[in-house]
Amino acid sequence: MSESNITRIGVSLPSDLLDKFDRYIEARQYTNRSEAIRDLIRDRLVQQDWEMSANKEVAGTITYVYDHHKRELLDEIVNMQHDYSQHVLAAQHIHLDHHNCLEVAVVRGVPAVLFELTNRLTALKGIKHCKLVMTTTGAELS
Repeated sequence: MSESNITRIGVSLPSDLLDKFDRYIEARQYTNRSEAIRDLIRDRLVQQDWEMSANKEVAGTITYVYDHHKRELLDEIVNMQHDYSQHVLAAQHIHLDHHNCLEVAVVRGVPAVLFELTNRLTALKGIKHCKLVMTTTGAELS
């Protein structure tokens, strides 16, 4: 981003909110408030994109932990990934311990379909936790 594309603004905040924000900035190792504010604005705009734009494509991950000893669960997961093959781009399988596995599926599509896939995975017997994290495809962000 060139300096000529930068617009400076002033923001009024209560001092206790600014103190909390400064601690947030320090904990996340930002070099200045402006970068932190830009990231927060981008994050909210991305969230708005996938909440309000039903037909806009997003990307993300579905992360789930499951009991790999649960009969036929792995087959059900793989079948579901095939059912949504145009949306599931890749999956990474990790062994957490003797009973539990973590899998991360990289997904892309419209939010409604990704929510549907997440809900179907969550409902499988043996899935202990399942979460969808969506982000932008980046096409519209500067």
